[in-house]
Amino acid sequence: SFVQLASTKNMLRHGSRRCGALAARRSIPKRTRKTGIQGRHNNSKAKEGAKEGAKAKEGAWAKMKSRPIEYLSVPCVAAFVGITTNWMGVKMLFYPIEYAGMDWQRWEDTPYGLLGWQGVVPTKTEIMAKRLVSIVTQRLLSLQEAFAKLDAEELSELLLPAVQSSVAEHCGALWARALSPVLPALLPHLLRRLQSDIDQVLDLDQVVLSAFVRDKEVLVDLFQKVGRVELLFLVNSGFAFGFALGLAQMLAWAHRPATWTLPLAGAAVGYLTNWVAIKLLFEPADPVNVADLFVLQGLFESRQIEVSDEFAHFMSQRVLNSHSLLTDLSSGAQHGDLYKFLRKHLPYPIPSHVLEAAVHAIAQVAANPHQHPQLHSYVTSQLNIEKTLARRLKLLSPKDFEDLLHPVFQEDEITLIATGGVLGLAAGGLQTQLGWGGPGATLRAIGTIVFTLSSSLALYMHQEYEKDQDKPLASKARPNLRRRETIIRANPTLESLANDIMGDYR
Repeated sequence: SFVQLASTKNMLRHGSRRCGALAARRSIPKRTRKTGIQGRHNNSKAKEGAKEGAKAKEGAWAKMKSRPIEYLSVPCVAAFVGITTNWMGVKMLFYPIEYAGMDWQRWEDTPYGLLGWQGVVPTKTEIMAKRLVSIVTQRLLSLQEAFAKLDAEELSELLLPAVQSSVAEHCGALWARALSPVLPALLPHLLRRLQSDIDQVLDLDQVVLSAFVRDKEVLVDLFQKVGRVELLFLVNSGFAFGFALGLAQMLAWAHRPATWTLPLAGAAVGYLTNWVAIKLLFEPADPVNVADLFVLQGLFESRQIEVSDEFAHFMSQRVLNSHSLLTDLSSGAQHGDLYKFLRKHLPYPIPSHVLEAAVHAIAQVAANPHQHPQLHSYVTSQLNIEKTLARRLKLLSPKDFEDLLHPVFQEDEITLIATGGVLGLAAGGLQTQLGWGGPGATLRAIGTIVFTLSSSLALYMHQEYEKDQDKPLASKARPNLRRRETIIRANPTLESLANDIMGDYR
């Protein structure tokens, strides 16, 4: 009975505890109880996700570690895609000069047809030339200012033999003898009047525009000469950017080796390498000082001194030379502005065929510079167009200076970038089909690596050869002219300090 009594007490004690716990649980709201249960469930899910992520990382790392050669082929192909697509993009900017392909369907002012292509610059020669014309005529050069540098007396002495010969040929010996004592005094007078009215007789906009439109290769040559450093950077940077993006592509393939992984990542590589390279050419336009350590500026703007000299030299040799200026001045014969100018200042007792002979003399001088070297040399040296253009280009703000080359990339820029994406997509698809980067493809991966690296090297060497074959436009004797082929350069203060420190060791 004593034992039964003790067990009864224990049961009552435990029962009261359970009742108290049950009552306490019932006093907690249902929402609170559910939240606690859900929190424990979420925590367990997070732990499971973290374990799965860790396993995936370990799995991806294990895959790359077990097959390093296969996975190394992925960034190598990406680097090859980067340099190749950028090279093709640069070539598509300028070539072919004329449309190549089936001319079934061609849209106006577009480089592409249904089945064909024409270089962007040759396609839009007139549009780009007009932008250059506005820069040259509105910001850099004034015809009246340039022609004011000519001495009317000296120029008339150089022109006199050609005018007398033309009058004798077209008007006869009688008129030649009659005008012989008058021309030496009349020519300087007419030339002085021409200097003051040159803007009405010679249209500088038309001179520059016609030079580019008449021969598309002139504009192509200008952009290639002036922007050769930027174009080389655009191509060669594709290899570095492509390889860096290819590492991310490799990780994506190791983490998820699906059929779409490499093509999608390849398209991203081709697109981004073109986009990033073009952005770095021109942005930022103004130099940005980063923590007083280095200066960041677009590659083209950082070369303003050199580009100004090269642009001015090209324009003075190919566009605004004495030959082209005299040719445009004498164009139109009896219907041209020079004839109208002469008719205005010479009364009608002087017949029209004498004025036509004078205009013909200027045309002959323009067309045969080798027969009048002294006259052409004098006009070129006195107009001094090269130095004027170079000096004023250097004074432009970086943003205004950018307009010299940026139009080449702004026209159909998206087409060039998209081309990189399409080629990258094709390369990624080819990798997937051949098993490159996947299991059991060691020999093919080795072949891929050798092919892509050797092809990239061959493309780089070809560009270096083309650069060496290109004759420099600017004089190498010019002092204090340093080419900057970098987007980032040292802060001038730190650079000067480094030069002082290293001076003793050179």
